[in-house]
Amino acid sequence: MPPSPPSCGRVRSAAAVNEEIRALVEACGGWLYGETRARYEQLVAEWAAAVAAERAGMTAAA
Repeated sequence: MPPSPPSCGRVRSAAAVNEEIRALVEACGGWLYGETRARYEQLVAEWAAAVAAERAGMTAAA
């Protein structure tokens, strides 16, 4: 089970998190292992939380 994103503070926009996910995948050539894989899973969980927050109208300004 992927680690949960931090619950305190503001939620980044889904677009901002998606941009970081894309940069991470590009930087490692699409091969996700070890710490890179763990970071990817954290980002995906954060992205899902951001999407849910945006749908609920709770997005912080980026």
